[in-house]
Order: sequence, then structure tokens, then C-alpha cells
Amino acid sequence: MPVVLLVRHGQTAANTSGMLAGRSPGIALDATGEDQISQLGERLGKQKLARVVASPLDRCVQTARVLDADVQLDERLLECDYGEWTGRSLSDLRRLKLWRVVQDHPSGASFPGGESLRAMQARAVEAVREHDAEVAAASGRNAVWAAVSHGDVLKAIVADALGLHLDQFQRIVIDPASVTAISYTERRPFLLRLNDTGGDLRGLWKAQRRRTARSSDAVVGGGAR
Repeated sequence: MPVVLLVRHGQTAANTSGMLAGRSPGIALDATGEDQISQLGERLGKQKLARVVASPLDRCVQTARVLDADVQLDERLLECDYGEWTGRSLSDLRRLKLWRVVQDHPSGASFPGGESLRAMQARAVEAVREHDAEVAAASGRNAVWAAVSHGDVLKAIVADALGLHLDQFQRIVIDPASVTAISYTERRPFLLRLNDTGGDLRGLWKAQRRRTARSSDAVVGGGAR
């Protein structure tokens, strides 16, 4: 089956200032973020992605265009709608009772004037699995494609792939401009890379070319590449 590269957008000033940007418009990458995505492009080399899908927010579109000029936008990959939390400082939000719910019981967290983390996960997982099936049909089972989104969204997708309850998703770290690779097979998803911020990504294409079809069985003992 195809491999999807889950890419978080590069760093923004909101990330470094401790402000919850959420769906605020006009949040672009800062100088560090631009450098991060430039390095991301170098890590991909000249490998061709079968499809690049992104959240419509500027910081994701800017990141996605380094991967491919032809970017499909999907609102299901949007940042969580944090509602009244949007634009506020994290230091202030930590004082609220809901902060502890978000930390310890995220499946029960719903942001005032926004959406729940459960709803965020459901739409994002639906988007990734739907695009993955379309890529398999259009470009073959060995294709590699990318979905560019936001930290919490990608953490929720990874939790689903690992079979974790949403209450465990805060254990996952997704850094700016990182790449996480997943292959959805008939029986189970396989996590191939997690929060990769510096490795050569071209090996994912080589591994796919060596594989006529990825088995849904896990290899006992680990196997070999």
C-alpha cells in the first residue's frame, strides 16, 4: 500500500511566542521555519510525490509548496478549531480548568466556541485514509504521497494508526517540519518513521520499489529491509 508522509508545517512566530495560533489567518513561517522547509525539500531530493494535500492555512500551504507546486487543499486537515482559546497565550490557558482536561482526558475536551478533539481526529483520519485509497487506485500501491497539517492534528492521526485511545495522544511529539511515515495495509497501519527531522527520506521510495506488495503481517523477530 502507499506510504503517506505526515508533514507538520515549519516554525512560525506564534510557535516561539507561546501563542495558540489555531485558525488565525495570516500566520506565515518565520525565518527558521523557511529554513526548515528548505531542508525538508533537500531531504526529499528529486523524489516525486504522487499527491500533496494540505490544510488551507498559510503556514501549511507555504510548507506544502516546497514539496510540490500542485497542492490540493483539504479543510479536514485544518488546525483544531480552538474557539475562544484562539490567539491567547499558552501561559494564560494553563490556568483554566479545561487545560487539565486537554492534558489528561483529551477525548473529553471540547473548546468553547470551537470543536472537540474527538471531532478533529475523526475528520483528519477520514481525510488521510480517503486520500490514501485514492492514491493507491490512481498511482499504485507503491506510491508515496504527503499530507501537510498541524501538530495536534497529526498527533491524533498517529494515535489512530497506532491503535491508541485519543487520551494517549499527548504522549506523541510532532515537531515543526517533521515527517512521520505511515503505510495503511489491509490488516493494520505500519508506522515507518515518527517525528523525523533530519533523516534522508529517499529511502522510503527505495523500500517501496523493492516491495511488490506490503504484507499486512508483522514480521516476527523484526525481519530485514
